[in-house]
Amino acid sequence: MAGGISLHAVDVARGRVAQGMAVRIDRLRPDGTRAPVAEGRIGPQGMLDHPVTTGAGVEEGEHEAVFDVGGFYAATGHDAPGFLGLVPFRFVVFDVAQHYHLPLKFTPFGFSLYRGA
Repeated sequence: MAGGISLHAVDVARGRVAQGMAVRIDRLRPDGTRAPVAEGRIGPQGMLDHPVTTGAGVEEGEHEAVFDVGGFYAATGHDAPGFLGLVPFRFVVFDVAQHYHLPLKFTPFGFSLYRGA
């Protein structure tokens, strides 16, 4: 896949994708303001289904993806005590022709974020 940003979220504590988790991507402007790029919920395949995955709205520069882990656990009735809330991930798009795949692996008490393949 060329160009775009894809988000993938997996609840490794329960061994399933984070279907229904709210996520968003903003571009961080040099003046400190944010420009919304994408917003939605993780689908049944564990991914955000949005035109941003094929490059729509993606520009070079600093971005932030925000995963609502706390809201996900509250909505799914998990007994997590609310340790994690919003989980931000700042990254730089340095070439809009490249694809930026951002997987989130999480539990009620921790997470891992990285640029995947």
